[in-house]
Amino acid sequence: MRVELLTVGDELLIGDIVNGNAAWMGEELTRAGVQVVRSTVVGDTLEAIGEAVAAALDRADGLIVTGGLGPTYDDLTRDALALLAGVKLIRDPETEAAIRERSTRYGVRLRASALRMADLPEGSVKLPNPAGTAPGIRMELAGKPVYALPGVPFEMRAIMTETVLPELRGPSAPAVLTLRTAGVWETVLAGRLAPVERMDGVALAYLPDPARVDVRITAESAETLRRAVDKARGLLGQAVYAEGRVTTLGAAVLDLLRERDETVAVAESLTGGLLGAELTTPAGSSAVFRGGVTAYATPLKAALLGVPEDLLAERGAVDPDVAIAMAEGARERLGATRGLAVTGVAGPDPQDGKPVGTVHIGVCGPEGSRSFTPTLTLPSDGSRARSLVREMTVVHALDLLRHEVLRVAMIREWEQDQEDLEGLS
Repeated sequence: MRVELLTVGDELLIGDIVNGNAAWMGEELTRAGVQVVRSTVVGDTLEAIGEAVAAALDRADGLIVTGGLGPTYDDLTRDALALLAGVKLIRDPETEAAIRERSTRYGVRLRASALRMADLPEGSVKLPNPAGTAPGIRMELAGKPVYALPGVPFEMRAIMTETVLPELRGPSAPAVLTLRTAGVWETVLAGRLAPVERMDGVALAYLPDPARVDVRITAESAETLRRAVDKARGLLGQAVYAEGRVTTLGAAVLDLLRERDETVAVAESLTGGLLGAELTTPAGSSAVFRGGVTAYATPLKAALLGVPEDLLAERGAVDPDVAIAMAEGARERLGATRGLAVTGVAGPDPQDGKPVGTVHIGVCGPEGSRSFTPTLTLPSDGSRARSLVREMTVVHALDLLRHEVLRVAMIREWEQDQEDLEGLS
């Protein structure tokens, strides 16, 4: 089935909100064996919505619309659909009762406009919304199915998951799996994965983020997918930190440490707490993450983390040895197995003669300490550099810690193998 996506909202056109709904729906529909052939964004006018719906139905087998089902005067999707179908809007008593009950329960004065969410085009089918108030709508226009869903992301996803995807799912949905990588550029990954690209029945897509790239592998069957994934993992090695849909780099690092009964503490400067946030987002992180010190001001690196004052005076805060001292201070003061620290220049101005994008990462553990100075790819638009430097620093720091843990683990496995061999001789 070939479907189009239509997203309604002035806020999307002017850039106030990124169109994450279309991205999520595109991925889920592809997994379900539905081909997405076009995605369009229009503003909150009857004319724009109506023209876009009619044009989409001329080209595709079906249409999914998101947005414009709320209670305000500019929520016009239901009106546009009724106008195209030549029918009137009918108020659904069950939805109206739910809106009134919700208003009473929360002690909120009911506005007449809120009841618009109970209006449905005559002849349409109400789609239950388990996550909100406004129901979705299914109807036929030009003999083709049209689904209208709320623009609130978690409401849209709930209706898509429970109703729309099961109805549209194709008989031969492709097999899909995503490999998540860190610290390797997209062009390098593409070069390494050329043999996988040449496999019959396999397609790759590269989804880059700051310092990370997801590689989505699509295959014609589960068996072909498994062969492609195994080949890709062999070619990429430790660049792959996870496979699947939701695992973050922080979660992967926590899992590694948990498996080895180790803990970690962090010391942050330029990232201002982002590193600790990444490590505390996954559930169960308290078993592994000891804590963090955000020593943003240079004197606090000495006062809180024990970085030698003469080192700071001689070299400044942005220095590889300072990063190591910060990591060692965090590990010692917070009683962790491993310490991880970041210091650098996020911008917009240079610091101590160091250009924006200069970053040093320190890591320490039972086997010793070392630093790493990643090469960051900065945007030509300097206004975006600061946030990008911070995001990339977090990824590089977590990836360095992951490699350190894996390196030690491999050495220990080798030593165990040697002991086993000696026992057999």
